[in-house]
Order: sequence, then C-alpha cells, then structure tokens
Amino acid sequence: MIGRFYLLLLLALAGPAGADPCDQLPKPSVTVQRIEVPITYNTEYSFRALNTIAAELARPGRHVLGLTRGNAMVSFASNSPSITDARGRWECASPQITLRYGFNPMTVYVAREFPRGTCAYREIHDHEMRHVETYQRHIVALEKELTEALNARFAADKVWRGPVGQAGRLIQQEFDTRWAPYVQQQIRRADEAQAKIDTAAEYERVANACNGEIKKVLGGNARGKS
Repeated sequence: MIGRFYLLLLLALAGPAGADPCDQLPKPSVTVQRIEVPITYNTEYSFRALNTIAAELARPGRHVLGLTRGNAMVSFASNSPSITDARGRWECASPQITLRYGFNPMTVYVAREFPRGTCAYREIHDHEMRHVETYQRHIVALEKELTEALNARFAADKVWRGPVGQAGRLIQQEFDTRWAPYVQQQIRRADEAQAKIDTAAEYERVANACNGEIKKVLGGNARGKS
C-alpha cells in the first residue's frame, strides 16, 4: 500500500462580519481510478518450477502447466486545501481523495515445455486468459462499490474542522488502518470466482487436449493442472 498526503494551507482572508471563511474551500471529493497495465507473459519456467511457485494452489497428483499471478496494488493520495484561523489554533480542511487500485503487474506463465505456436501452448494460454478476464471483470465491478464507500466517508457536503494538523493525521491513519486493508480484501474476493474455473473436469480437459501432446510431456499418466 502506498499512501501520500499533501496539505495546502490557505490563509483566512478578511471578509464580511459573520461570514464563514471555510466556505472558500472546495467541496470534499473522491476520485477512484483503476490501475490498468499490459499483461506480461513468462515462458521461462518448467512445469516443475511452476509446481513449486504455486505449491499452495497445486492439488496432489496434478501439475501446474500455467499460472496467472497478479500483484494487488492500493494507493491513496490526499491533496486537501485547508484554512487556519488567525491565531493558528484551528483549521477547516476539504479532503480531495484519490484511490488507485488494481493489479500491477499481471503475469501469465506457461511452462517452457510447451512452446508458443503449439497446440498445448494455446490450450494452456486460453485457460489462463479465463483467469485474467475474471480478475479484470472483478476490478471493474469494484469501482462503483469503492466509490460509494469512500464518498460516504470523505465526501460529505461539510468540510472537516478541528485543531491545526488534525485532519491530515486522521486521514492518513484511516488510509493505513482501515481503507487499504478493506480494498485489499475486496480485491481478494476474486479468488472465489477463480476457483470455479479450476474444476476437475477442466483439469482433465486440458491434460487430454492436443491428441495427448501434454500428457506425453508429463510422462504419460501424469494429470495436469493449468
């Protein structure tokens, strides 16, 4: 999780008697942005190496022929204009929150025993792309949920008021202790949909594809996982 906080101090200007200087501030706002980067491909590892890399996912008697890995990223930034009173004791601040989230990088692995252009590579690659598309759909679907949750917390009509420096500390603390773990948890919900792709029937379909080409590489009777 990467968090950045910038606090811009604006001196309160003299105005009509009874006017609230905090009215000069813009309304609080939230911007949610998806991280979208190109998919990278890796064909350097053998299926035995992939078995080790994905040991927590592999099932007994099955080999990892392909793998999709995404590094979930969450980044918060706050550029919050504020106004301090003439004595420097209190301030009002207007949080301008930006959340960036997604996978960076997203890498698809295909075991090197199955070179590009072969039927086996195509079958394994196509299976892994189903995982990629599931991750991507999940990230898009989260945007509305995250926007609503953050707007409800940070983008109320009223600005924040309190002792000087308090707003910045409180916002950063919330980023670190509440919102970053929350967004990470929402991203990990994609694992539920991923598990539905890797069924026993799908394992068998891939292992037996291409006229036995994959099983020959695995040693005839080995059962494959992609």
